[in-house]
Amino acid sequence: MRGTGAWRKLTRLILLMVLAGSLAGTALTAARIAADPLLTPFVEASKDQIEAATEKLLITAATPETLHAHLANRLAETRRNWLALDALVDLAYERKIPIDSALNAAVQTAREEDHSTYATLTSCAACAYDPAQCALSQVMICQAPIALTPIGDIAGITRAGVTYASGGEVDQIDLALSVVGLGATAAILASGGTSGLVKAGAGLAKLARKMGRLSPRLVDMAVDAARTGVNWAALPGVRNLDDLTAAIRTEAFLPLTNTLTDLNRLNTATDATTALHLLPMVDDAADARRLANAADALGPKLVGRAEVLGKARLFRATLRLSETAWALGAGLVGLLLSTASLIAGMIQHALIKRLRTSLKRSAPETAQKPPAGILRQRG
Repeated sequence: MRGTGAWRKLTRLILLMVLAGSLAGTALTAARIAADPLLTPFVEASKDQIEAATEKLLITAATPETLHAHLANRLAETRRNWLALDALVDLAYERKIPIDSALNAAVQTAREEDHSTYATLTSCAACAYDPAQCALSQVMICQAPIALTPIGDIAGITRAGVTYASGGEVDQIDLALSVVGLGATAAILASGGTSGLVKAGAGLAKLARKMGRLSPRLVDMAVDAARTGVNWAALPGVRNLDDLTAAIRTEAFLPLTNTLTDLNRLNTATDATTALHLLPMVDDAADARRLANAADALGPKLVGRAEVLGKARLFRATLRLSETAWALGAGLVGLLLSTASLIAGMIQHALIKRLRTSLKRSAPETAQKPPAGILRQRG
């Protein structure tokens, strides 16, 4: 019995040591994550990992019902998005999912209507007059020559200066994007990437803004940059790049600059039309980077997968658990297991102790009553 008791004490001691070690390891890992922003539970996945993760998600997401619903929704749009429609059709063929005959016929009819000579000419004219009327397939022809060159940036800054001087309401979004575009051309705001990358990203963002394809958070980022980073009193006097440098606070534009840099990575991995289509998914620099990583991994397949998976699942596929996360998880598992083992041991010890007490209490009562056979013999 003494050996058994000593063994139980040793077991409890070992469990307490394991518990203390797990608690210390977990606390240390959590403290490292809190102290160092570079130590995050998630890190960027490789191209192969992104591709494998999206394929796994498509098993449950790309069902015939889902694809048919997405195709029907895109067909019902006023200005049909043929980039998205073609990507969905390609995804159906890729995964050997037959398209309903009636839906397939509707797609072909709509294609003939939208790509006729008359429809192309009239829609291009409307696009040249009002960028909000542009289809994605036309905007690069009708609007890009101005938006993607310094001409549009100079005009935007000049327009803002004249409007401010006359007491009018300045378009702060256009001003911020024009400042970034022209500043990148002069290498003033190129710290987030090369000047060419920043300028191209700013040009795409200006086109997207005209088409109403900037996310609300990206719009807020541009407005905040203009509000806090522009010397409004000096703005009307901007005539050259030296004047621009003196009229802006560079650091206020860096979040917007970094975001636009990764937008051009997306453009490089796919094309400008695809980048414009996917821009509503971008809220900040982290979103732009994840989308660019997905584009690098998936290439032309990105649009179809983005249509079916949506932003949350697509972006989740671009991340993987870091070594820090595995260490934290292992510490938590060890902490839970050792805690459970210690509690189980304490409960077991309490039950055994209670059982022994009950047996000791019943033993004297049994000893006081002589066996029935002895009483009969005496009688």
